[in-house]
Amino acid sequence: MEYIPTTHQFVCVLNRTVEIGPALNALGHMALGLAYQHKDNFSSLRFRDFIDKSESVHPATSENPFIILKAKNGNKIRTLRNKLIADGVLFTDFTETMVPGNYVTQQSEFSETPESELEYYGVCFFMEKEKARQLTDKFQLYT
Repeated sequence: MEYIPTTHQFVCVLNRTVEIGPALNALGHMALGLAYQHKDNFSSLRFRDFIDKSESVHPATSENPFIILKAKNGNKIRTLRNKLIADGVLFTDFTETMVPGNYVTQQSEFSETPESELEYYGVCFFMEKEKARQLTDKFQLYT
């Protein structure tokens, strides 16, 4: 197989004040939503099946890096989200209003909450590596 360098990466920034369970739930929702947003250019995500020596297939793993960073709080994520909007970058986010109840009650609460009052759990996006690094240089790796 020929190596073709990757030029893009997935980036997810999680709010470090959110407990690990809800943070991972948010990460899952955002990653799925981000893949859906790229459905018209899905090939850019570079998914492939990995096949081990036993010929067992490990399906649909992206060749692109998936970087997970942490923000001090939801306001830092809001600022990054606003930069992504200004730059026209496709992204997904997740807020505390997306947790309790079901999607109907969540949408009801969401529609009654101004953006400035939302507590962000995270934001995910996919873009060229160097541009992503410039946008996220103040965040640390999630550990």
